[in-house]
Amino acid sequence: MTVLAADAAARLFERRTGPAQHLAAQANAVAGACHAMAVRFHQGGKLVVFGVGAPSTDAQHVAVEFVHPVIVGKRALPAISLTTDVATVTGVAARSGLAQVFAHQIRYLAAPEDIALGISADGDCDAVLAGLAAARDLGLLTIALAAGDGGAIAASPAVDHLLLARSDDPRIAKELHVTTYHVLWELVHVFFEQPGVLAPEVVA
Repeated sequence: MTVLAADAAARLFERRTGPAQHLAAQANAVAGACHAMAVRFHQGGKLVVFGVGAPSTDAQHVAVEFVHPVIVGKRALPAISLTTDVATVTGVAARSGLAQVFAHQIRYLAAPEDIALGISADGDCDAVLAGLAAARDLGLLTIALAAGDGGAIAASPAVDHLLLARSDDPRIAKELHVTTYHVLWELVHVFFEQPGVLAPEVVA
């Protein structure tokens, strides 16, 4: 039993090795996205995060970590999740359809200096894609976390920075997305902590 369990555990970890290495190979893309985010925060922008289903909880996780850092001494940065207002989400979904729940909110809650972060478990979520498109139309910086081959989101001109969890297993994609947005959080703070890296305009 112990040997069988150990073999099964080894196989489960091995399934995660390739996707994790693929994510690590995107280090330059992650750094570019983080620098662009830091510039927007520095100029007074906020982070607007959204996703459907399980990624909706990721959106809330991202927002709270920026607003209320778990590491004492790190600066708080403005962020909101578009998945927390049940009345607005269900109201928009009932009248305009689920695909519009984020795009509608972005048009009324976001500003051109903001950052839109859309999270999709497979890269083909219509609501996330529509939200990113609405954000791009308004002039927001757009970042997408997708999985598999990136789907329609990867192919969309509305995405400034694509970060991909190269796995079709939704559990592994979820794990890699958590890792990715934790790295985003950490590296944004690294840029803030390095004198001269950000232009000296308006500090958030």
